[in-house]
Amino acid sequence: MYRRVDRKTPLLLEVGGPLAALGGGAAYTRAKRPAAYWSTIGLPISTARLLGSYGSVMEACGLTVTPSRLRVLAVKATTRREVRPVPPRRGIIRPTSTGLRLRLRLAPGQEPADVAASAERLRHAWGVHAVYVSTVKPGVVELRLVGYDVLRRVRMPRKADSGYLRIPVALREDAMPFVRDYRTVPHQLTLGATLSGKSMYLRHLIAGLARQSVALVGIDCKRGVELAPFAARLSALATDPEEAADLLPALVKEMEDRYDLIKARQGIAPNTLDEEITSDIWGLPDHERPVPIVLFVDEVAELFLVATRKDEERRDEMVTQLIRLAQLGRAAGIYLEVCGQRFGAELGKGATMLRAQLTGRVCHRVNDEASAKMALGDIAPEAVMAACAIAPERPGLAVAGDTSGGWSRIRTPYLSLGDAAEICRGSAHLVPELAALKPFRPDVPVGPAETPAPQVRPRPVTD
Repeated sequence: MYRRVDRKTPLLLEVGGPLAALGGGAAYTRAKRPAAYWSTIGLPISTARLLGSYGSVMEACGLTVTPSRLRVLAVKATTRREVRPVPPRRGIIRPTSTGLRLRLRLAPGQEPADVAASAERLRHAWGVHAVYVSTVKPGVVELRLVGYDVLRRVRMPRKADSGYLRIPVALREDAMPFVRDYRTVPHQLTLGATLSGKSMYLRHLIAGLARQSVALVGIDCKRGVELAPFAARLSALATDPEEAADLLPALVKEMEDRYDLIKARQGIAPNTLDEEITSDIWGLPDHERPVPIVLFVDEVAELFLVATRKDEERRDEMVTQLIRLAQLGRAAGIYLEVCGQRFGAELGKGATMLRAQLTGRVCHRVNDEASAKMALGDIAPEAVMAACAIAPERPGLAVAGDTSGGWSRIRTPYLSLGDAAEICRGSAHLVPELAALKPFRPDVPVGPAETPAPQVRPRPVTD
């Protein structure tokens, strides 16, 4: 008996080893280095899928329309193939480090909402992590395809849209930077439970503003443990409700002085009420314009808690001053950044009125649905469930929205407390001179002096 030996078997074994290693390396790269995997493997595969199945996918998603009579006659005159529905005209595919960008010209009778409703189908058809639709101009939409979960390991874009009072503080789920623009959204409310990443968000804001010509004011009723490391860059700091009760009237007086400056410059009658002035400090000449002030209030609930009748009177006064700053401060160049774990009507009189003046909303992980509703329920009800679904394993993940109704998931990159404090110490020379805030300027702690090295060598130790 003779047994036939297949000569291809050793060759397959020799080739199978490298292929298995290559597949294992690709799987490892996809799990541990998704950006590298997308640039080398995911981008070519997704591009080929998009080009090869564009027409059929659009037809399956119901995004095709009946061709015009002229097109039907042209097809029948030149070819014998079947006349198929026409998909939206596709533009040039532009690859990015995180996905693809593609513009579509909508057919007559279509609207951007039709494409947005099919985003989940397009995601599965082209093998990407997510698809986002935005309107470029009437009749043209842009598809932003994201190849992987960019919020799992946040890497901020190198070219972020930053500027004066514009701080790129986090990354959105569509791989675009989330920019905190104080000129557009003057006041903001930031909520989050313990270890949710709220402090990290605050660090990025302070570190970004520290490099600009801005006065930073802090109210931290936790004895200053959150804001004291940035004391070198702060123009004023209150570490308990008693100090905050003295600081807030000084800010209100500064706001009133700035309104008097605007009145004098524009020829407005001195007896005109501040509420009737529609201009702001940005209309003043550069040499007369006062420096903007950003007020950070950490754990705002501490300002509302009372134990005695005297504390209640002080609370009402502080809340009234905060509401005045929120209503009138924008024109005077005073902006509010209010942070806390909960913020609702149960805090007391004036809480709901103050929250209504805070245009921007950022909600990190919270302990109950009611807290998410406090932050997002009055501007984007559908974002409440997204905020409640944030896992504790992802600190820094949040839902950001504003009173326009739009919202998105964002995540703040890691920034150590030491690095943020070093940025503030390096920019301490930018602290502006404001006479109204000078009594509240925090004392900058001086580090211990370094011990000089001894000049005499010690005797060696022997047995």
